[in-house]
Amino acid sequence: MNYYVRDDIQDISDMELKMILLWIPAWRREEALRFKHRQGQLECALSYMMLCQCISVNYGFDCQPHFVIGEHGKPTLKEYPDIHFNISHCKKAIAVAVNDSPIGIDVECIGRENDSLARYVLNDDELRQMEASEDPSALFAKYWTQKEAVFKFYGSGIRDDIKNLLVNSDDVKIITTVNKEKGYALSIAIGK
Repeated sequence: MNYYVRDDIQDISDMELKMILLWIPAWRREEALRFKHRQGQLECALSYMMLCQCISVNYGFDCQPHFVIGEHGKPTLKEYPDIHFNISHCKKAIAVAVNDSPIGIDVECIGRENDSLARYVLNDDELRQMEASEDPSALFAKYWTQKEAVFKFYGSGIRDDIKNLLVNSDDVKIITTVNKEKGYALSIAIGK
């Protein structure tokens, strides 16, 4: 398993974004330009470029892969079905992971929680831990990214059992980093 994170995306200039947009294939450029705001264009374009670099470094070939989207929205590589990957981005960071078996990755900004969302996605034990935490926003981001990474690992999309997902996912190993300084949490889900 290999993953890459860029958390300096606020420093990317308009000229650099234009260069990235010129480098990526037309289908991905069109997808990026559907975003009305620069931030969405940057996240879409840069995440694709990072995926290409990740494949080049880890598999030894250069490519501009084309995605095939699965039933629940999980992308695969049309030309390389044995290479598994996942992409995630938020306003603070972009994360890409590649592996020889299924993988899920999620990155989210710290501070997006609210009481109703927390009650919807967290089980009673997780809620108690969050309420007792010195930094409930960071803990919520940790739990959220873990659950999202597991959903992305399975390729199932968000399911009804979101509250107990972490308890019921014995076949998945989760690696989490909370970067309070940069303001995001990152989780990766891989098979045990």
